[in-house]
This record gives sequence, structure tokens and C-alpha cells, in this order.
Amino acid sequence: MMQALAHQMFRMLVVAIALATAVPPASALEPGEMFDDPKLEERAREIGRRLRCVVCQNQSIFDSNANLAKDLRVLVRERIRAGDSDGQVVQHIAARYGDFVLMEPPMGSHTMVLWLAPAFFVTAGALLVVAYYRSARRAAAGETLTEDEQATARKLLGSEEP
Repeated sequence: MMQALAHQMFRMLVVAIALATAVPPASALEPGEMFDDPKLEERAREIGRRLRCVVCQNQSIFDSNANLAKDLRVLVRERIRAGDSDGQVVQHIAARYGDFVLMEPPMGSHTMVLWLAPAFFVTAGALLVVAYYRSARRAAAGETLTEDEQATARKLLGSEEP
């Protein structure tokens, strides 16, 4: 009897998990925010894909459910209604929130590290790999220390014996 109850509880758990994962994720965009004109709506979405949610950081404002992202979506639509071009909308928001709000920040003196860091780390990693393989090749070739290097090593290790 206890085994049947455990089996039934397990089935209920599996069904609950299946139902929870089968529900499609809710869209961050609310119907009241959308333009009636499909061209304007697509334009707003395209601009929104270029803007980062400063709360979520790795999502665009159209992918985020954060209140600030909603405010930015509304602001984008307000600026479009006011007649701003796509660039003007993005500039207006970047002026208020800084370049961090841009999914692709411009290259400048304050963002140079962000743009150059990947190249630096790849180069440093490649140099480390080359150095490692060179030292491994020397060790495999049987290169030994000179007499002076051996004497220094013995002295540092505390054994003066040869």
C-alpha cells in the first residue's frame, strides 16, 4: 500500500514537471505597449534589440520583464511617436543611461578595455601554451642544467653535496 502511494506521488510529480515545462514562456512585451501599425512595431522592436536592460544586463529591453525595461520600451515608443529617427531614439536613451544601455557600445577611450580585453587574453593564452610546449619539448629532449645551474640549485635547496 505504501509502495502504491509512493508510485502515485511520483506520477503526480512527473505530470506537474511536464506541465510546468510545457507552458510557453510569457512575453515581456505587454499588448498595451504595442503599436497598431506593424511597421512602427517592427521599428520599435529593432531599436529595442539594440538596447540592453540595465537590470538584467544580458537581455534586450524586449526580452526582459524588469520594470525599467518596460519603462524603456515605453520611452522608445514615445520617441518614435515624437518623430525621432532610430538613431535619435538610441542616442536619447544612451544620453540618459550611458553607453552601458547599448548592446554594442561604441569604441571610445572609456570602453577601449572592453574591446581589447578579448584579444589580450587570447594572445596571452597562446603565448602560455607556446611556452609550455617549448619547456615540455626541452624536458623531453633531455636538456639538463649546466654545472653552475646545478650548483645554484643545490645551494638553494640546502644540499651542497653533488
